[in-house]
Amino acid sequence: MKNVKVLLTENVDNTGIVGDVVTVRPGFARNYLLPRGLAMEPTEEAVQRLAARRAQVELEMKERRAQLEALLEKLKDHEITLQRSHNEQGILFGGVTQHDIAQVLRDEGHTVEDRMIRIGTVIKRLDSYHIPVVLASDLKTEIKLWVVSDKPKTEQEAQEHEQAAPAEVAEAVAEEKPRKKGKKAAEDKAEAPAKEPAKDDEKPKSKKKGKKAADAE
Repeated sequence: MKNVKVLLTENVDNTGIVGDVVTVRPGFARNYLLPRGLAMEPTEEAVQRLAARRAQVELEMKERRAQLEALLEKLKDHEITLQRSHNEQGILFGGVTQHDIAQVLRDEGHTVEDRMIRIGTVIKRLDSYHIPVVLASDLKTEIKLWVVSDKPKTEQEAQEHEQAAPAEVAEAVAEEKPRKKGKKAAEDKAEAPAKEPAKDDEKPKSKKKGKKAADAE
């Protein structure tokens, strides 16, 4: 079946704005646009009736475009921080969603909708992230998100110290063992009796016997 022409009575994403005459698939017109009052038959009278409304929508779209372009410049290289509770491995007890990120930006005064934040999945770990922001099909940027601990720094450092302490003790013990062995060997060597040097006037017994035999002769 051939495509059909309809007159849009409302703005329809990826299709057109109010007052546009567009060509669409018959099923799309019959099952979606016409039943919902988003389109009608494109008569000359209907087109003229919607002309003023279309002009108003075009003006609003132009203003909105300017706002989005200004917002894009503000968000370039922008960074935000979210604090979250987590376990010892840095896994969050509650994830960070696109709504959470968009809300931070709105709290800063930026007009951002949740759908403009593209994270794909819920963030579940302490870390830094590059978050895509799509304001329009041709207006895209990235912001940097820091997900940090909600614990005071001193408390967090104390926990990290407690976790590291057993490993440090084990390492110190391992280093001390060979040191003690070396020290003990040195002490044993120092305590051992020194060998006495042979006396110069001592002579082998065999030589003495030989002298007596000579005297007897």
